[in-house]
Amino acid sequence: MSELESDVKKVKTPIVRSIPIKRRPVHGVLLLDKPLGLSSNDALQKAKWLLRAEKAGHTGTLDPLATGLLPLCFGAATKFSQLHLDADKRYEAIAALGVKTTTGDAEGDVLQRQEVNVSNELLQSVLEQFRGDILQIPPMHSALKKDGKALYEYARAGIEVERVARQVVIYALSGEFIADSAIKLIVKCSKGTYIRTLGEDIGEKLGCGAHLSSLRRTGTGGFDVSQSVTLEQLEAMTEDERLACLLPVESLLEGHSRVTLDAENATRFLNGVRRRGNWLPIKEGEMVAVFGNEPAVLLGTAQVIADELVPGRLLSPQDIEQILI
Repeated sequence: MSELESDVKKVKTPIVRSIPIKRRPVHGVLLLDKPLGLSSNDALQKAKWLLRAEKAGHTGTLDPLATGLLPLCFGAATKFSQLHLDADKRYEAIAALGVKTTTGDAEGDVLQRQEVNVSNELLQSVLEQFRGDILQIPPMHSALKKDGKALYEYARAGIEVERVARQVVIYALSGEFIADSAIKLIVKCSKGTYIRTLGEDIGEKLGCGAHLSSLRRTGTGGFDVSQSVTLEQLEAMTEDERLACLLPVESLLEGHSRVTLDAENATRFLNGVRRRGNWLPIKEGEMVAVFGNEPAVLLGTAQVIADELVPGRLLSPQDIEQILI
């Protein structure tokens, strides 16, 4: 061994320790344009790290092979994320005709190839059959649980389990050829709709089979992908610019009527006490977003029952104090 080699062996590789970031309370909703190939949870964790947020969650997942709108909730917004799971969704998808796969998308193995001989007239006729209330059998490659295990776990083990058809609603559906064997689908649907299954079922009706080669969520509830930011854009921003991307917590309460309480009633409401008053024109049973007026800030949700404002999900005094900072 040379003297130089001996000296090199004596040099120890320095231990590089990652410095933990200092988390902070962050409250609001970030509309993220999720990239291809990243799971919803990975995208959430990346955004949470960039914002240095203490608490975060998302309002429903997107498959790794899907892109588009993924609302992320931070802090107090996580209390209302469940409400947004029920929101209608909008998608753009490309269905590749003539090829069926094990997963219904481009990730799966090819099961069958068939000749494509589909006219636009046939396509439009078939699409009409899928508008309105329809029944769908959930795909095996989905996160739906069976006996405590996700269906995709059974699928990966080569096990097929019986699934019950579920009713979903296709509010709007249009399609056009973008190639001889590919159609672009634009869908507005209810929660729980599997667009991969929709593409497969359309392919079956066309007589040639199909799978999705791409899927993009363009809207959920009142949110649109045009309002969203990418992870790359977030990375290039300053911390103040990232925080400025957050929508207020109450943006999740679309469709809720609004009631504003004075300081005394606001305090009682936050303690879970029902408030009585003339809430017209709010109807019996209607969901309400409740605000204080001194200061003007969201307090939580409620429901009007027998002219009483019945508290629902409430923000904590600490949440409210942090939001007002």
